[in-house]
Amino acid sequence: MADDMKPIRSFLFIPGDSEKKLAKVDTTGADAIILDLEDAVAMENKAVARERTAATLTARPPAQRVCQLWVRINPLDSGMAKDDLAAVIAAAPDGIMLPKANSPANVAALSGWLDVMESDEGLNAGAVKILPLTTETAIAPFHLGAYADAGLTRLYGLTWGAEDLAAALGASTNLGPDGEWAFTYKLVRSLCLMAAHASGVEAVETIYVDFRDSDGLRAACLAARSEGFSGRMAIHPAQVPIINEAFTPSAEEIDHARRVVAAFTENPGSGTVGLDGKMLDVPHLKAAQRVLAQAG
Repeated sequence: MADDMKPIRSFLFIPGDSEKKLAKVDTTGADAIILDLEDAVAMENKAVARERTAATLTARPPAQRVCQLWVRINPLDSGMAKDDLAAVIAAAPDGIMLPKANSPANVAALSGWLDVMESDEGLNAGAVKILPLTTETAIAPFHLGAYADAGLTRLYGLTWGAEDLAAALGASTNLGPDGEWAFTYKLVRSLCLMAAHASGVEAVETIYVDFRDSDGLRAACLAARSEGFSGRMAIHPAQVPIINEAFTPSAEEIDHARRVVAAFTENPGSGTVGLDGKMLDVPHLKAAQRVLAQAG
């Protein structure tokens, strides 16, 4: 579960068939790399992508990794997902990103496959986490609330996607006249955020498509963290330092959080405490603990 680790601030996609980009996985500064076997890889290159992704993982055993290494497999109904997993599981990826997850049942099915594969490869049971893309099909948003009661112990978090959803809906754009997300995409984003917190896992913000717009990315990341997202996916290495900075609490935030936790520690059994002339209650304590978790 997400509580077992410091939240991942940045997930950087790297095409699984690109030798040049795979060679740079240790130098991006990202908290996690997503070795992509899905959208970034042409159909004729899927086999090559599996081989190169497996080699990248094998060359970096878990204890020697600079960052976490995840793999985005192809959708469960593509006929390729099991081949993707069979190619990479022996090399112990830290997690699997599941695209086009229609419901928790898809995640449960993937988890069942991983149970068998981990056992066959002698890996620790449950070691490989899962991050599903939960809004890429028209039916998926209707099942977001079900994650909270699904008992998915491998679930790292929930994230959402606007590009595939737009395609699924036959939309010409996912943006409104103001350049912000159109209503439908704001809706599913909010539902994903709430579903993640209801499930006790991380909420991961989607990609920011314009990788040249550093100011826009920074503002969007700060807004996302203020809403409750703990990290963001990136499509270009230049986005990584901006994302990492935005999702790292400031020294002032950390100091305040420590003081809040200390105030409650000094008053055991009390539901409210006073600090700097303000009354704080349990939600303030939880928020402070969250800041300290993000700070590591």
